[in-house]
Parts: sequence; C-alpha cells; structure tokens
Amino acid sequence: MTTTAETRGTDGPAGPDREAGWRDIAALLLARIGGRLRLMAGAVRPLAWVLAAIAVGCLLVALPLGWIEFAVIALVLAIVLALSALFLIGRTAYEVDLDLARTRVVVGERAVGALTLANRGGRAILPSRVVLPVGGGRGEFAIKRLAPGEEAEELFAIPTHRRGVVSVGPVSVVRGDPLGLFERAHRRDDPIDLFVHPRTIVFDGQSLGFLRDLEGLPASDLSRDDVSFHALNEYQPGDDLRRVHWRSSARTGVLMVRQYEETRRSHFVIGLSRSAGDYAEPDEFELAISLAGSVGLRAIRDSQHVELRVQGRALPSSTGKQLLDSLAGVEESRPKEGGLSALAGSVAAHMPLSSVVVLVCGARTSAEELRAACARLPFGSRVLAIVAQRGATPTLRRIGEADVITVGALEQLPLALGKVLA
Repeated sequence: MTTTAETRGTDGPAGPDREAGWRDIAALLLARIGGRLRLMAGAVRPLAWVLAAIAVGCLLVALPLGWIEFAVIALVLAIVLALSALFLIGRTAYEVDLDLARTRVVVGERAVGALTLANRGGRAILPSRVVLPVGGGRGEFAIKRLAPGEEAEELFAIPTHRRGVVSVGPVSVVRGDPLGLFERAHRRDDPIDLFVHPRTIVFDGQSLGFLRDLEGLPASDLSRDDVSFHALNEYQPGDDLRRVHWRSSARTGVLMVRQYEETRRSHFVIGLSRSAGDYAEPDEFELAISLAGSVGLRAIRDSQHVELRVQGRALPSSTGKQLLDSLAGVEESRPKEGGLSALAGSVAAHMPLSSVVVLVCGARTSAEELRAACARLPFGSRVLAIVAQRGATPTLRRIGEADVITVGALEQLPLALGKVLA
C-alpha cells in the first residue's frame, strides 16, 4: 500500500507537467505555422485575392445550378493563379553591395552610386527585380539570370534638389509573375544616409571673435589653461607641469600650480531659429541655414569653439563636417517650441559663457522680437543678428546692444559682415 501511494504521489504532479509541456509544443507549432501563413499571405497581391474570390464565387454558382460556363471561368482563374505562383519558386540569395561615391554632397549636386549583385552560390539565380528606396521614392532595376559566380552592376544617380538627409536602401530583391498577382521581397544590405548639405560661402576678413584674448571677461568657472590668473593650488596628478609656480613651490615645499578663470572669448554660439513664423517662405529658411553654415565654418576655421543651437536642442558642431551634417537635417519647428526669444533664452540658460552670439532668423521677425531676444542673451556677449530676406539689399542697423544685418543672398554675406567689422 505504501508503495502504491508513493507511486501515485510521484505520478500525480507529472500529469499536469506533461500536459503543460504538450501545450507549449502545440503553441510553438501554431506560432510557426502562423508565421509561415503570414509570409505566404504577404506574397499575394490584392489583384490575386480578387481573382481568387471571383473563382470561388463562380464555383459556388456553378455547382448547384449546373452552369458550365461559370465552372470554366473558375477553372481558368485557378490555372492562372497556379501558373503565376510558380514564378515565386527560385533562389534570391544575391550578395548585395550598395556603394555611394560620396555620402555628403552640396544641394544641387548629383550623388552617384553603384549597386552590385553577385551570385556566390553553386546554382543559377533566375531573373528578378531589385527595388532601391531613395528617400520617399524608389528605383527599380531588372536583373538578368545570373550564373554561379556572375555579377551584375547597376549605376544610378540621385538628384539633390533639396537639402536634407536622404536614406538610400535597404535593397529589396523582388520575385513575381508578369501579371503582378504574386510578389516576394527579400531585404538585403543596410540603408546608407546621404547628407545633402546647404550651400555655403567661403570668405576672408576680420574674425567675429577671438579665442581667449586679453579682452575676455573672466567667468566663475575655473580652468587649468587660460589668460585670467585666479590662484595657486597644490599639484594634482594630471596637471600640466608647465603651469607649476616654482617660486611658490620652493617657498612652501609643496608643488604649486597656477589656476585660471575661464574667459568668455572661447565660446562662439550660433542660434538658428526654426520657427516657421519667422520666415516669409521656405526659400528664406534655406537662406538662413546657408548663412548660419557659412558663419560657422568661418568661425571653425578661426579655431573658435563653435556651438550650434536651435529651438529645443543643441546640434553637433565641433567640426565643419558635423556642423554641415547637423544643418542638413534641420527642419522647421512646431509653434509650441517658441520663436527667436525662446531660442535666446535657451542660449542664455545652457551657454552662459558665450563670447559671441550670432542669431539667424527671417524677415518676419519684428524689431521688437529682436530686441527682446537680444536682451535675454548673456551679459557681456557680443551679439550679431542676421536677418535672411531674399532679394533685400544688405543693410546694417542697431537694436539695443546688437548689430543687425539684413542679407538678401548668400553672396552678400561678406559685404554685410564687412559693415559690422568696419
């Protein structure tokens, strides 16, 4: 009796566990079958569903009524669907290589690329169609039958009429029938970002700012290397030995190093307004972006520490490439992100040590808005506002402590800045 009880006690829990295991296996099989069915359904185009519905309808009418004509229609449609489905059979195991000659171009230039498909397998690959998405559009290429080891190369050019970041790819290899009833697509390769930079202009002349010059206003932030001397501190590992004050070190017996106050002249800030209300037309917004990029490139060339800010965020701008990449992706902001005054407040909050602040906006920005924006900038910063107004004559005016220039074309920027620095 004891043995029977123990056996029952041992077998009792095993029953539910075994049932749970079978349920898990059944759920896994159903999930795989469902995935296969979804994959098969994804290859059926809408026209195929319509023809299949017509065939079923004709068959349902022909069977009870004995109408042979409807039966023939159902049979013909079934044969057409079956023959079309045969075009899905075949390998599409291409080795795909998507290459752009340049991933960064200036607006208006043509971006040239090449798409190479190779058959590295041991069997031939039947003809197929390759789809290459480019931004909101797509290009299609007809690929011939490729024997083992054979390659096919397709060249293409991407027009760049507008500034932006264009996603090229991923490449999709499509197999289907001539009637367009079935289509099977396999994605290959990863997409590539094409940066379409704004137009900029290179100009010479006097710089808008100076890097840590003697006129720099000292700030409360301390630095190991600057112009404004602050105090002497004990040497810490990592300090520059060139900053050691040897006379004080000899007197105290402790190695002492100089500490400095960081000056404002090392921060060059560009505030670009993205507010649609500041611009009269889209081309004016593009002009403002080109002006901001030109000023930023000149400041970087002058070894300035450049920071670019728009409504809502700061953009990478440490190098010329980063600056232009950031400007390529700039879009107009939503009304709730504010206008030029909100941008100036953001600059003051996040970049209080700015030495030169350049605000770039459009022709719809009023003098009152400019005055309010300039008043919110850090005290002691040199402020320059650039107003983009297509077709305008370069002019210079003074609003509060800020110089305001109006620029009607990108080529007028050196002349307008010359008036400010004269």
